[in-house]
Amino acid sequence: MDRTLVVDDSPTMRRMVMASLREVCAGGFAEAGSGLEAIEQLALGPAALMVLDLNMPDMHGLEVLRFIRAHASYREIPVLVLTTRGDDESRAAAVAAGATAYLTKPFAPAALAAEATALIGNAAAAPGSPVGSR
Repeated sequence: MDRTLVVDDSPTMRRMVMASLREVCAGGFAEAGSGLEAIEQLALGPAALMVLDLNMPDMHGLEVLRFIRAHASYREIPVLVLTTRGDDESRAAAVAAGATAYLTKPFAPAALAAEATALIGNAAAAPGSPVGSR
């Protein structure tokens, strides 16, 4: 079972996300504190799911998302954007860049777990088919 890659510049937020997903992400976790670290982690091994913040140092989350969708090795990974940016413009930009789902912070752990469960299940059933934004 592949791991879940949690990408956020806040170590506290990464821990909160992992705690919320511990029951549904059986493959374990990898962490990245920046966009460049996320790409490095993908090069080290596959991911069943990526939880991605948008506002990060060195490489914005949308740049990471575009990189993932442009590379055949990574484009099937479901990407759940989890960000403080709740405006329609940010949501539309993320979906246009290839986000599979979109949630805002602060988040309800049960909602995050439910979304991750749906994404992992849909990716296993039909790789590449977007679930849409929530």
